[in-house]
Amino acid sequence: QVQLVESGGGLVQPGGSLRLSCAVSGFTYYAIGWFRQAPGKEREGVSCISRSDDTTYYADSVKGRFTIVRNNAKNTVYLQMNSLKPEDTAVYYCAAGRYYYCSGDVTDFGSWGQGTQVTVSM
Repeated sequence: QVQLVESGGGLVQPGGSLRLSCAVSGFTYYAIGWFRQAPGKEREGVSCISRSDDTTYYADSVKGRFTIVRNNAKNTVYLQMNSLKPEDTAVYYCAAGRYYYCSGDVTDFGSWGQGTQVTVSM
């Protein structure tokens, strides 16, 4: 059974950090992407990492602040989020890529997790 489970969300003050985890089970993924969706907005790609060669993708809005890493032994992908801003507030989802390459396009991804809430506020 294909399953992706996110964890690590929460409430943090501006400038703070959080680390999200995406635990993958039931299959061997090609790439894992992180997406986010704020109320009233479309789901947008945040970051992605490929399994084969560590190719990564970052949205311009998070470059230099977020880092994606994978642990194949644990079948888990992490998103380290630093210098968080109120505009980072959203539900964050991880998803399994359909292909070997990385992108921020939701149509390139198939199975999705249930999401974890990240709120950046005073």
